[in-house]
Amino acid sequence: MTEDKMRSPGDEVDLEDMVASTDSGARKPAGMPGKLLVSIAAVWSLFQLWIASPIPFMLGFGVFNATEARSIHLAFALFLAYMAYPALQRSPRDRIPIQDWVLAAVAAFCGAYMFMFYEQLAQRPGAPILQDVIIGVIGILLLLEATRRALGPPLMIVAMVFLVYSLAGPWMPGILAHGGVSLFGLVNHQWLTTQGVFGIALGVSTSFVFLFVLFGALLDKAGAGNYFIKVAFSLLGHYKGGPAKAAVVASGMTGLISGSSIANVVTTGTFTVPMMKRVGFPAEKAGAVEVASSVNGQIMPPVMGAAAFLMVEYVGISYVDVIKHAFLPALISYIALIYIVHLEALKANMQGLQSSNPPKPLVRKVIGFLGGLLLMMITALVVYYGLGWIKPLMGDATPWLVAVVLTAVYVGLLKLASGYPELELDDPNEPVYTLPQTRPTVMVGLQYILPVVVLIWCLMVERLSPGLSAFWATVLMVFIMITQRPITSIFRGRSDMAKDIREGLLDLWSGLVTGARNMIGIGIATATAGIIVGAVSQTGVGLVLADVVEVLSMGNLMLILLLTAVLSLILGMGLPTTANYIVVSALLAPVIVQLGEQNGLLVPLIAVHLFVFYFGIMADVTPPVGLASFAAAAVSGGDPIRTGFQAFYYSLRTAALPFLFIFNTDLLLIDVSWLQGILIFVVATVAMLIFAAATQGFMVTRSRWYESILLLLVAFTLFRPGFWMDMIHDPYQDIPPAQFVETLGSVSDDTTLRLQIAGLDAYGDPMTTYMTLPVPEGETGEERLENLGLELFIDDEKAVVDMVAYGSQAADMGFDFDQEIIQVLAPVDRWTKEWMWIPAFLVFGLVLMLQRRRRGRDAALAQA
Repeated sequence: MTEDKMRSPGDEVDLEDMVASTDSGARKPAGMPGKLLVSIAAVWSLFQLWIASPIPFMLGFGVFNATEARSIHLAFALFLAYMAYPALQRSPRDRIPIQDWVLAAVAAFCGAYMFMFYEQLAQRPGAPILQDVIIGVIGILLLLEATRRALGPPLMIVAMVFLVYSLAGPWMPGILAHGGVSLFGLVNHQWLTTQGVFGIALGVSTSFVFLFVLFGALLDKAGAGNYFIKVAFSLLGHYKGGPAKAAVVASGMTGLISGSSIANVVTTGTFTVPMMKRVGFPAEKAGAVEVASSVNGQIMPPVMGAAAFLMVEYVGISYVDVIKHAFLPALISYIALIYIVHLEALKANMQGLQSSNPPKPLVRKVIGFLGGLLLMMITALVVYYGLGWIKPLMGDATPWLVAVVLTAVYVGLLKLASGYPELELDDPNEPVYTLPQTRPTVMVGLQYILPVVVLIWCLMVERLSPGLSAFWATVLMVFIMITQRPITSIFRGRSDMAKDIREGLLDLWSGLVTGARNMIGIGIATATAGIIVGAVSQTGVGLVLADVVEVLSMGNLMLILLLTAVLSLILGMGLPTTANYIVVSALLAPVIVQLGEQNGLLVPLIAVHLFVFYFGIMADVTPPVGLASFAAAAVSGGDPIRTGFQAFYYSLRTAALPFLFIFNTDLLLIDVSWLQGILIFVVATVAMLIFAAATQGFMVTRSRWYESILLLLVAFTLFRPGFWMDMIHDPYQDIPPAQFVETLGSVSDDTTLRLQIAGLDAYGDPMTTYMTLPVPEGETGEERLENLGLELFIDDEKAVVDMVAYGSQAADMGFDFDQEIIQVLAPVDRWTKEWMWIPAFLVFGLVLMLQRRRRGRDAALAQA
């Protein structure tokens, strides 16, 4: 085993600076300026809790509309950005220069301008006066500078390019040229409406994201972060490569409450990376495991680095649906990462750390696990049906009863925890480390699970809005922070009520400040990303980007997806998760939708948004700008570039998933039953493990090159069995367009037809596109066509659109007068695609048999 080198205090300071400079601001002024900084941060948190709560509506006081709330939100973010983030590397960290005070005040005024002059602005929509334009120009410039300070140059440069593009449209070359916009028009669109800076992105940051970041900060301050790490180590630390497996699980749990991959790397990596090195992981691989698992935390529901809430707005589906579609790919990606770590441990013959748990037979372990799972399921069912029975009985008093029951459960969990030793923060550089016992570790922090349960319950069962759900979870978190110390002390027989309550209030204050400081970068990022979204809507640059991708890809579907993936990687470099998603979804999601429809790829919008989001997130890993890789290298002492390449290699499974779910939307649980969903989860997990084994070149023993190729083919077949089945039997029957009405009458109600349409686009240019047509109600083809709102003119073999009823299903789908239906594809009865799994599993069995035989032979030779 290798011993860790002790990191110097200077390294620790560098790590703290790295997190501070990317998340909360590197400046920590002393004296009155420092107190003012933390006070304003805390006031921001309290303001956000106020507007999220039902109290303003109950009192009829302090009610803000969406635009006013966004304006105040941005004013706080801009003020704190200039207070907390130094202008340059050499700028002072312990005081705030006078120019930053001035910039902070002016920026806050510009940010709050929409709130302060809301009525006057509402009376002159689209007609800004000189005062409005001056404030808007100063506001945009100060926002760009705040972006540079808080997030670095990348996002600022991208926003500036789009601003210049908006103004310089007439002088742009070729297809990039557009009519251009005036300075007054630009400022009006970007700063005085909800199309630009104050658009959907900033609205989501105001309504939802802040509360989830605050909830995560309070949970961490209460001790949940340390609890998650300890639980992960106690469960997995003794297995082969155990610390690395614990790192994956700990980062996954921390990712549930963290909106930053860099903070996730440093928070969990400070403990996990030295442990990984101790059991034999090289510095680069230890850092890469931490990077891969932390970045994976950004694709893990329910928060997904705050992108989940933006998807609700941009895709137009409910939050619950977003979580359902994103859950399976994220989960199997995590399971595969644990397996990759296991393979690395097998290759290097690593051992785990010494377990403190008393030895148990395997049967007892399985029974214990299944018993715990069964208890959780029974509890969930009792609560679900119990509440369903109580609500009609208790009416408006139900919330009070639920609060009493929750308090009783919370006190009971603290009583249970008091029977076990308290968790302590360990020094990860200590040469001797004993794993904590699992049972005491799990039992001592169960109260931290309660707010998470309340959050998920409000979101998934009560179907409250994400903002209100986070509010109630945060209220419970505040109650826990204030009361857990005094109640636990009473149960442990060492109560000092005043001191314990004071410490709880200090933790709460610290959590409010940390939550707000963590939100500075996100608030600034969503506002600046709004400039890009505003420029796209004002100039039509999205259509230009689609033309560029179409020319470069020559209409090839895979090339379109590959180019979009590469562009997502490039655009995502150096951007925080939230801004990353806004940029790639605004610029690149429409490209896939538009070019996909023209080339026969018809997928749900959520699949397209997840595709660009996954590749945008991969930019955190990918050298040379992978910020998370630099953070992990600072922790491990390894080379940042090598760490980045290793992390990218480990993340190949995350890069493969988007291509798979674009072509097989079953992986996103779209239009599948519960039983199908379980089967898809099992098979997709097996497929991802096989893919991981193929890319690692090791399964039972080291793989031969042809075995790796066979394993890749098996994984591909399990993920996308339809590819091979389509070769054996065409899924659609080509029907002459003149027979469209007869076909519409002959197919069953639940059938979906595919049509290829030729006509003119919105600009009068010829275009060809595909669309799916769910068969409408009706007994005959003519009746169904009428219900569709469509009239056709049949001439020989041609079917031409003669009339589209206003507001009909046909109009919503995009049918227009004089379009020609040039192809009709009707599904045919055939074997289900899942039959292709059988030969895939047979080939897998063959590879497994070959490797087991070779391992046995190698072991016999080693003994001889």
